[in-house]
Amino acid sequence: MPHDAADEAHTSPHLLPSLRHDHHHHHVIELGRLRPTLLRGARLLLETVVVPTLLLYACSNTVGQFWGLVAVLAWCALTVSVRLSLRQRVPGTLLLAVGMLVGRTSVALAFSSVYVYLFQPIAGSLFMAALFIGSALVGKPVTARLAQDFVSLPAHLFGDHRIRKMFVQVALLWGASRLIDAGMSVGSLHFGLDAGLLSRGILSTGLTIVTIGVCTWWGWSRLRRMPGISFRLG
Repeated sequence: MPHDAADEAHTSPHLLPSLRHDHHHHHVIELGRLRPTLLRGARLLLETVVVPTLLLYACSNTVGQFWGLVAVLAWCALTVSVRLSLRQRVPGTLLLAVGMLVGRTSVALAFSSVYVYLFQPIAGSLFMAALFIGSALVGKPVTARLAQDFVSLPAHLFGDHRIRKMFVQVALLWGASRLIDAGMSVGSLHFGLDAGLLSRGILSTGLTIVTIGVCTWWGWSRLRRMPGISFRLG
């Protein structure tokens, strides 16, 4: 027993730093509660993209484009006022999306043209493509900052070149997606206004959902391959 105790006392000083080192380099990434996040994202897409576009499409083919644009503005007001009347919290992302939608619709009303309404998100997609691809090319991917709104990543992990490379790749994926979205929207307008509206409301929404899924899977798969990193759902 004395010999064992002496051996333990002799080896402990060498073992403890190693254990502390392993513990220090193990990181648990909090993913939050997945289902509520997905439901909020789906609701936001429905409220700010799908429903307004379908309203505009239906009204343009029945009572006219002017009333279609008015219906979009009325929908925006209804979306926010219902939450306020029910004393629900109005998310900042919803306010931003609704504000942009109101701006687009108001400009289209000023020009009395639904084409103006459709060309604005095309310009927005091109701007976003330039933002994502440009930030990736200069080595400062904007996706690294955006990811912090959804995933709790330790600050020092952003200094790891593998983490930065992953965010660069995700930024390039988003940039390519926005270019495809712009090209798809322009191409659909060649088939008429109805095709442009349906493309904006259905195809663009589908592309956004697919892009989110691909980027999430890509980032997840890259992080899982790194030693000392594990995930935990909230």
